[in-house]
Amino acid sequence: MNILARSIVGVARSCLGNSIEGTRPHLTRLCMNPGSQGSLVNAARSCLGNLFQGFEQIRLGSTLSQLHRKKGYKKFRKNKNPLDGKPFAKGIVLKTVIRKPKKPNSANRKCVVVRLSTGKEMTAYIPGIGHNLQEHNVVLCRVGRVQDTPGIKIKCVRGKYDLPHVIKKPQ
Repeated sequence: MNILARSIVGVARSCLGNSIEGTRPHLTRLCMNPGSQGSLVNAARSCLGNLFQGFEQIRLGSTLSQLHRKKGYKKFRKNKNPLDGKPFAKGIVLKTVIRKPKKPNSANRKCVVVRLSTGKEMTAYIPGIGHNLQEHNVVLCRVGRVQDTPGIKIKCVRGKYDLPHVIKKPQ
């Protein structure tokens, strides 16, 4: 058994102590088997996770007024921007697809699967009537979801790179 596994077991035993009786024999059983180092690390990680989760639920005996004075727990929200906080991203068209909208609407939405400069592959909506996009074309994408089409969170910008402006048809 390597030094890392021994140190993890030592930390887990010292943290757990006699408080959790069910997991301690499990850890000592894993210590005796030198071939199961991966399962030993996972067992120690899960034991420590359960221990800290229990502390969060107890709130360490704080009253509501103490939590109010301390301003409590700050919830961190995940950034919902699909382009990692940038307003625009350049992308290369992998293929053109047609997506169907949700229930009351029926017109097919013209979209492209794009590999962005950030490395992500996403489906982007092409606004306006008509387009000439093919595979390997370059487009500029901006943030903006299509409300009635699930999974589409970015739109292509008309008039940049290989996606021309909408051609006005004579009446």
